[in-house]
Amino acid sequence: MKHKNIILTITIAMVHICSCNKNKLDQPPLGQLSETDLANKHGVEGLLIGAYALLDGVSTNNLIYHMDGSGIGGFYSSGSNWIYGSVCGSEAYTGSITQDAPDVRNVERFKGLAVDGVFEEKWRAVYAGIARANTVLRVMRKAGDMTPDDTTKVRAEAVFLRGHYHFEAKKIWNNIPLLDENVTYEEGNYYINNDTSWSFIENDFTYAMQNLPPVQTAVGRANKYAAEAYLAKAYMFQGKFTQALPLLKELIEKGVTAGGVPYALKNYGDNFNIEFKNESESVFAVQSSVNDGGFGWNGNSSDQLNFPYQGGPGACCGFFQPSQYLINHFKTDPVTGLPDLDTFNELDVKSDAGIESNQQFAPYTGTLDPRLDWTVGRRGVPYLDWGPHPGKAWIRDQDFSGPYGPKKNTYYKSQQAHFTDPNFWSPPLVSANNVNLIRFADIILWAAEAEIEIGSLARATEYINMIRQRAADPSGWVKNEDNIPFAKAVTNNQSEFDQITDIQPSEWIVRGDLDQTWVLLDIKPDGTKVWNAYSVPNYRLGLYTTPFTSVEYGRKAVRYERMLELAMEGHRFFDLVRWGIADTEINDYLRKEKGLRYYLDDAYFTKGTNEYFPIPQKEIDLSVDKNGVKHLKQNPGY
Repeated sequence: MKHKNIILTITIAMVHICSCNKNKLDQPPLGQLSETDLANKHGVEGLLIGAYALLDGVSTNNLIYHMDGSGIGGFYSSGSNWIYGSVCGSEAYTGSITQDAPDVRNVERFKGLAVDGVFEEKWRAVYAGIARANTVLRVMRKAGDMTPDDTTKVRAEAVFLRGHYHFEAKKIWNNIPLLDENVTYEEGNYYINNDTSWSFIENDFTYAMQNLPPVQTAVGRANKYAAEAYLAKAYMFQGKFTQALPLLKELIEKGVTAGGVPYALKNYGDNFNIEFKNESESVFAVQSSVNDGGFGWNGNSSDQLNFPYQGGPGACCGFFQPSQYLINHFKTDPVTGLPDLDTFNELDVKSDAGIESNQQFAPYTGTLDPRLDWTVGRRGVPYLDWGPHPGKAWIRDQDFSGPYGPKKNTYYKSQQAHFTDPNFWSPPLVSANNVNLIRFADIILWAAEAEIEIGSLARATEYINMIRQRAADPSGWVKNEDNIPFAKAVTNNQSEFDQITDIQPSEWIVRGDLDQTWVLLDIKPDGTKVWNAYSVPNYRLGLYTTPFTSVEYGRKAVRYERMLELAMEGHRFFDLVRWGIADTEINDYLRKEKGLRYYLDDAYFTKGTNEYFPIPQKEIDLSVDKNGVKHLKQNPGY
């Protein structure tokens, strides 16, 4: 789906529309195809693929971007929204070390400035996406070889993508320019951003929903149900529950993927496994591929630095480290298996902070939600098939950014080379893992939320229990057997274990007789072996056995469930803002986290300002018309 290397030459003229002086827009690009050249069915299809290609926030490699400015987006503009959605939403720290990505750390501390490059990069990426979608629509009008059915379908896909990119901009900046294919640039009018309504975005998704087919020609394309999900999401962001709920019910009852597979919840961990992408839970995702002639840039390059620092997958660069606050959410009641909605953060889940990887560590033994260990890498727990997470050895600076690592974007060790690209600048850092933008669980939880607000508390409880029932199925839990593929040996009794002599520190043995994994930490001069035995985590997850008794309790439960289910997927901050509780939630988080991460010392969320981010100053300066008037207006408080 993402042949960015192929379509770059025919789309590069479009990507400067919202980030260059308008005088430059009047100059024909050198050595590139014109809109007239592309005004045919084949050319329009290439332009449409180009509009899809920016869903990950990156249009080409960073080398070209830095050399001639032709690239768009990058690490800061990731389609996963790991910065804006998860780091700002209290789920994660920026990670890495003090010197790395100061702009991102400013965003994390709610100290971001309009001149910070992180905002310019995101703005440039989403408005380039809008420009590409609009170019499809404009060029399509001139194509003489397209039937009415062709143009309807292409228009539906293009306006869907335009709706997505505008949605991205709106949830980040709110006061944004809304651009259609008829926009002109002579007077700078396209920069006006005083319309905060959602009608333009709603109209695009409504048209797409009404005109896209239920099943598409390729699994990465938007279908009718993806558009319906986005329209429902737009209603949810506005609190229009009456409009959203019928759409959500239809999606639950009738929705199918672009490939025609009925929506259904699958094994939780499979949602993040490259080998199972685009299956029954994928409503819409950023498509990634490798080993396709694209030198790795068609892979998930925008999340390329969010891996353990060394020794494990990626071997770089230690960004996007889960917060202690996030981990504490996954504690459960040892009897009921329900979450602690009110006091979850009073006591921490035990970590290996300050403990070297060659020192013994006894993990937390309390009851936990099993989704934790598909979300977070923590010491002693199987890290996919890489073996037990070794702790500090995989963390770039544990004192600075904590003892945990991300997991949902990571590939399996057995998938290296096949699902990673050896042609990338650093081969382990890009994989074919999709980025889930909306998955079926998201729809079910929106339906639960809407039922709580305007419908049935009993039905809302049923929806949440659907999510919890899937997570409670032991067949989908992290297991001791996950450590087998690269274990030194598997033994089933003490005698077999005692016979293993050819083993070195950091290697492990899976013990079937004890349901444990034993990692060799050290061999002393006298030959004595020092082991660390790891048992399977103590998972317990229960259902809500009676319907919610009040709207207030139901609200609390569904909001908490979204944290558990969608953690580290780039949604949390935007949820907190649309619920109107970002200031209280984030400042509560910061009060405790300041004692763990010193750089958060002066972090504070200011209500009325930090719900949205500063519009890039560069874009404001470039929004000047022939009379010297700047049309872009800065958000309040910046």
